[in-house]
Amino acid sequence: MTKNTSFIKDNIYDFIKYRKSSNCWNVSYESSLKTFENYCQKNFQYCNELTQEMVDTWCIKRKNEMNKSYNSRISVIIAFLKYTNSRHITNLNVPSHLKPEKNTYIPHAFTEKELNNFFYACDHIESNNSMSSLTLKLTIPIFFRLLYSTGMRTTEARLLKKEDVDLENGIISIKKSKGNNQHYIVLDDLMKEYLIKYNQEINLLLPNRTYFFPTKKNSFYSNRWVSDTFKKYWSKYNDSYAIPYDLRHHYAITNINSWINKGIEVNDKLYYLSKSMGHSSVESTKYYYSLIPRMSDIFENQINDSFESLVPEVKDYE
Repeated sequence: MTKNTSFIKDNIYDFIKYRKSSNCWNVSYESSLKTFENYCQKNFQYCNELTQEMVDTWCIKRKNEMNKSYNSRISVIIAFLKYTNSRHITNLNVPSHLKPEKNTYIPHAFTEKELNNFFYACDHIESNNSMSSLTLKLTIPIFFRLLYSTGMRTTEARLLKKEDVDLENGIISIKKSKGNNQHYIVLDDLMKEYLIKYNQEINLLLPNRTYFFPTKKNSFYSNRWVSDTFKKYWSKYNDSYAIPYDLRHHYAITNINSWINKGIEVNDKLYYLSKSMGHSSVESTKYYYSLIPRMSDIFENQINDSFESLVPEVKDYE
């Protein structure tokens, strides 16, 4: 007869409750914890407590698993173990993240024609009268325009809640992002108008929605949805390769290019851009300087610091 493993379920339930009450919960973590729980129940059915072997075998890096994917998979387990250890429920060694592989991807440099083609495709989506179809037709053009005009991370836009968007003042509050770094984004007038209209129309379909960009089931869209949707409408009229993150890169580059020949106020503008993009430090934003042709020469003429002192060595891609 197998022993009861409900202790894992109880601890996970308490952990989720604690994180939610602390406003430190990401709903995507729930499925990861459920998978871990099922793994323990299947492979350690005679155990009645969480053991080091359960943790260690689950956290072994899988064949062909990238370090970045591995880190994403075990992040919630690390947080869970810190929770149980701190409450003396367990006394286990907590696994560590692996150093991410250096990203060699070079962001795509959009042309005006390519962007026009992409948003034309987004604006001319055929739909029927189903809830899913109507929701997507409203959401896709606005979702990607928001990424384009603000430089938001795709995850920030996906998980954005209705309450986080102040349409009266045109301010978006990003409460939880990379590194739990809260920051604010000020919308330009045109994007504000787009969001106001979208909000009115989506409210007619889903009046009690939680997320600003809801699915038909009143949940949020997945990372896979963002990638697949972008690819579908990008490739409709464009032959080049691009990914959704390139819109964030384009936002940074466009802003930096606009500072050329504006004098030493570059440092102030850099600080504001860093805050808007949710970087933990200005050093992260300086990375974009290295991607702009001739920017090093321009800076040498505009400021006293050397370009090398402005552009730190970046060990991994943002």
